[in-house]
Amino acid sequence: MGIKRKAADGRHDHHVRPEKKARPSAPRSDKAKLAFPPRPEWHTAELPVIETINAPDMPSVRTIDELHKYASTLLEAENAAYNASHLVGSSSHKFLSTVMASGTLEDKISALTLLVQESPLHTMKAFENLLGLAKKRSRNQALMAVAALKDLLGQGVVLPGDRKLRAFGKQPGLLSALQGKSARWNSGEALPGAVEENHLMMWAYEDWLKRMYFELLQILENWCNDEVEYARSRAITYVFELLKDKPEQEENLLRLLVNKLGDTDRKIASRASYLLLQLENTHPAMRMIVTNSIEADCLFRPGQSLHARYSAIVTLNQTILSQREEGVANKLLEIYFSLFVQLLKPVEHKAAAPTTQPSDRNQGGGGKAGKMAAKKRKAEERSEEAEIQTRDKLMSQVLTGVNRAFPFADTNNPTFEKQMDTIFRVAHSSNFNTAIQALMLIQQISSTKHYGAERFYRTLYESLLDPRLYSSSKQVMYLNLLYKSLKADLHAKRVQAFVKRLLQVIAMHEPPFVCGVLYLISELEGTFPSIRSMVTQPEVDDEDEEEHFVDAPEDGDMHPQRNALISAPPTAAFVQHHYDPRKRDPEHANADRSCLWELLPLLQHFHPSVSLFAESLVLAKEMPPKPDPSQHTLMHFLDRFVYRNAKTKPAASRGASIMQPMVGSHAADILVKPGAGATGVPVNSEAFWAKKIQDVAADEVFFHSYFNQAGKKKKPAAKEVKKRKRSEDDEESDEEAEEEIWQAIAQSRPDVEGIGDDDDDLSVGDFEDVSESDAGSEPGIDLGGGDDGAPVGEMDFAEMDGFPGLESDDDALLGSDDEAAMDMEEEEEPQKEVSGNNKKRKEKKRLKSLPTFASADDYAKLLADEPDDM
Repeated sequence: MGIKRKAADGRHDHHVRPEKKARPSAPRSDKAKLAFPPRPEWHTAELPVIETINAPDMPSVRTIDELHKYASTLLEAENAAYNASHLVGSSSHKFLSTVMASGTLEDKISALTLLVQESPLHTMKAFENLLGLAKKRSRNQALMAVAALKDLLGQGVVLPGDRKLRAFGKQPGLLSALQGKSARWNSGEALPGAVEENHLMMWAYEDWLKRMYFELLQILENWCNDEVEYARSRAITYVFELLKDKPEQEENLLRLLVNKLGDTDRKIASRASYLLLQLENTHPAMRMIVTNSIEADCLFRPGQSLHARYSAIVTLNQTILSQREEGVANKLLEIYFSLFVQLLKPVEHKAAAPTTQPSDRNQGGGGKAGKMAAKKRKAEERSEEAEIQTRDKLMSQVLTGVNRAFPFADTNNPTFEKQMDTIFRVAHSSNFNTAIQALMLIQQISSTKHYGAERFYRTLYESLLDPRLYSSSKQVMYLNLLYKSLKADLHAKRVQAFVKRLLQVIAMHEPPFVCGVLYLISELEGTFPSIRSMVTQPEVDDEDEEEHFVDAPEDGDMHPQRNALISAPPTAAFVQHHYDPRKRDPEHANADRSCLWELLPLLQHFHPSVSLFAESLVLAKEMPPKPDPSQHTLMHFLDRFVYRNAKTKPAASRGASIMQPMVGSHAADILVKPGAGATGVPVNSEAFWAKKIQDVAADEVFFHSYFNQAGKKKKPAAKEVKKRKRSEDDEESDEEAEEEIWQAIAQSRPDVEGIGDDDDDLSVGDFEDVSESDAGSEPGIDLGGGDDGAPVGEMDFAEMDGFPGLESDDDALLGSDDEAAMDMEEEEEPQKEVSGNNKKRKEKKRLKSLPTFASADDYAKLLADEPDDM
């Protein structure tokens, strides 16, 4: 029995040993069965070449579905073989499995990301788990998973960077193989053409990855519409990074990003605009694609808000253009002019509700509207005002875009001339700043294409009388427009009419604008000498050479004839040969037959800079430097009385961006600019005082004379201070000499110290002894520190508000700590010995440590000690 058992056991051992030896070789056989070696760049694997044809016939859907099922089966088997061979034996994979089982969410996401990075084709399950984490409701967890997927698919190598993913049924090799007799395929048959199993697995994984990527886009779309601002901001950033790095699903990603231009939060809309511009800078070839997407998905989308359109226009007019991208500039102009047509349409306001009901019985009694109705009406009025302001801002941004796109566009198209009427309509809009921008655009077009110039000058001449110019914030821009337009004009009479009207309207303007106009006229004199003749030559009347004889009227008829002469309309000859300010066309105003009488009142202007410019213009003197509009305002004048320390760093220059270059590139067209005349020498500095009166600007003469006079007054005072200081120094030196003599005497005769203490100095200890004595309180003791020589007792009683009957000096210590310290400071000179100084210091500290107020018991005792008759 035992032998048989042993034999049986031996036979059992004989069969078991080969199995144990065969187990280690099983993984090696599985590794050999992998069709693709593990690699991050799965799309770079080499496959047998399949000849493709250009226009293949589409096979049946059933055949493609059968092949797709078979390919999915092969792909699953490949993943199972990889999991059995690579994810079991390695210690690193065991650690990752432990982390995914018991680690935190962040650890799980990191572990899944590492698994997918090793071999994306063999770790489909890990990718699905990571996508499942991105679908969680928790914002923090979901956004962490989305960020990991973004890094894998964007910056990583999971997606090919040079092409888009293809669906299984659109693979060129598969369509080319399913032609002719091989157009049909059933399960179990040989694969058609030169197609192999490796082709099917690769195409099946590419189709699966394309579907997973689309699911990720759906998740991003949900987070882009989240109610939390942070989640939306992170989502659009992930959309931008995916769109920037890989071409896969770029249409949908771009649509998601463009839609966020209409976000209710201005920060998100501004962020989306910035990311779109960054995308255009990274990929310049996408400018036309981005422009078309903004046009279709935002600008002309039905029901789109004005805020969304404003963000879209701001994005478009910030697009960087070049001469090689003429098509983009033409497209932008087409969009802008289409928006002009929409914005110039009259706004349809809601009809007001009738005040009375048609029926006999009014709802609610027919009384006055309540508070809620009034609030609702005010809210509607505010919304209408905000809409009007937004439309004006939108019009201004459209004009900015036209001005920037016009130099790069092809305007030879005759249809462009038809848009001039639209721009002239904008020039007559309700917003004056918008009208200035429209005039700038018309001036640029008329100077380049040489049409519409006459109409432009009439409109510009009319704008001088606009009362909104007085309060406009674009006066500098308007002056530069006038300078650029009049300098390029070829008609001297028209320029003279502009100069005449300019001098007429500046009487109601502030000094900055007046100085700018006078400097403009002086600059135009170099180009048009006829302007100077309006100052030097008298007015010539053609009828002066003819004599007129009129009967002398009688005394009673003097006033009727004078009134008749005044009320009589001017004759045609008078109008033809005299200046007429009411003419619409400046060329027919006859300004060349008049003088610039309007300059004379400016000579007596209250502002010194205005009078200086006017005097230089009338007397043909050298003009002052180019005026700075910011230097002649009331605020700048008041700021000069606020003296601040000079800034160590110079102020950064503005307008240095790509879309707003520095003025130096077009300096010939710029008359004035803010900050041009700013000087770096403050008026309260010594460098400014040392200037000669001839070198000081007219608006700084007052400060120069003021500080010079103030400096002269300060010099005697400074001398007195020096004398006083010198006398104090002499006294201190005498006291120091006496101190040294006293120290020598005290060291030789110690008894002298006691005498000095009793006669001269009253120490703190003596003061304490006197204050603690009950019957020996003497209010006439003088501590020697007060100027008025008031006794100690009287001083203490004066300081004790509410306790006039106190006679004890002990109560004087009930004052504040500051008073106690003040009393100690008013004592006579300290003791001459070091020990006496230390004693004083200790007593002073003790006095400072006393409480500010007396205790309740002391207060009750004081009340009890008061006489009854008080």
